[in-house]
Amino acid sequence: MTELVQLLTPDGRRIASDSEQETDYQAFVADVTDDDLLGLLRDMIIVRRLDDEGTALQRQGELCLWASLRGQEAAQVGSGRALGPSDMAFPSYREHGVAWCREVDPLHVFGLFRGTSLGGWDPAEHGFALYAIVVGSQTLHAAGYAMGITRDGGDGAAISYFGDGASSEGDVSEAFGWASVFSAPLVFFCQNNQWAISEPYRRQSRVPVYQRARGFGFPSVRVDGNDVLATLAVTRWALRQARSGGGPVLVEALTYRINPHTTADDPSRYRPADEVSSWRMRDPIERLTIHLRARGALTDEREAGLAAEANAVAADLRARCLALPDPPEAALFDHVQVTENNLVAAERAAFTELRGALP
Repeated sequence: MTELVQLLTPDGRRIASDSEQETDYQAFVADVTDDDLLGLLRDMIIVRRLDDEGTALQRQGELCLWASLRGQEAAQVGSGRALGPSDMAFPSYREHGVAWCREVDPLHVFGLFRGTSLGGWDPAEHGFALYAIVVGSQTLHAAGYAMGITRDGGDGAAISYFGDGASSEGDVSEAFGWASVFSAPLVFFCQNNQWAISEPYRRQSRVPVYQRARGFGFPSVRVDGNDVLATLAVTRWALRQARSGGGPVLVEALTYRINPHTTADDPSRYRPADEVSSWRMRDPIERLTIHLRARGALTDEREAGLAAEANAVAADLRARCLALPDPPEAALFDHVQVTENNLVAAERAAFTELRGALP
């Protein structure tokens, strides 16, 4: 069996069906038209432009921090567009592309990094949970939610996004165990971007991420995470497996974090420049652009239009972000629990009294 699922080569060529594959992943994107591919390209271009805006705003002191997704657009857009209306996504803190696919207003994401809100969007409305800052915790949240789907007789599935670094957390192993034993309809989607901040994956595990599922008794697949078409196909397959009662599936999307882990990081201290350069040659947007141009589906005019649209979306987001009002300081105590208890109320009162006594 071929170890890596890829449908578009880095130079944009479409790969024919692989007879060595146990699953014909091509069949899961047989309905994808050139217009659909243009839609995926549009998603990735806009998401990258918004990501650039996030970095720029942080450098200008308008955001507290920014976690860039540059290089991971195909992994996020391909998997995000595979989700159905009844599915629920559990992100970490870098899934801006999945948020876009789930129609979350990017202003809510930027407000979180600006410090003006704790999230702002309705998870139930969008099928997209709030960002999880505690590394790996979202996999347990997703496992519990997926178990609930089974008990409620639902027809959807959950998907949990995490990185290669998070795969070393105990929470992830616990989530694997619970989801497997209870046959939870859950797709574990690992974006292996090669670096857990400053630690390469080879120093975290002696086996690839996707092979870990074998010890927990559920299937897995490794996909080229810079190939948006392959990611779409593999995620559609995994979700079908989960929804049909087959239990959890682990997807490892091989990709690369081009930018720093966050704007507080300096990757030049630990990451070789030639490695970054080699991964830039596998750029997911360029790959799909070349493919569509070869098919005659993408013209100079259409490409310029996509860039102009992305710039307009980013300009609108910047203006709205800068206009966000600072929340009252005591709002820190809002939404700590569903129903405020005496302890939270007392802490709120003490904080308000302290702030009022300061000059």
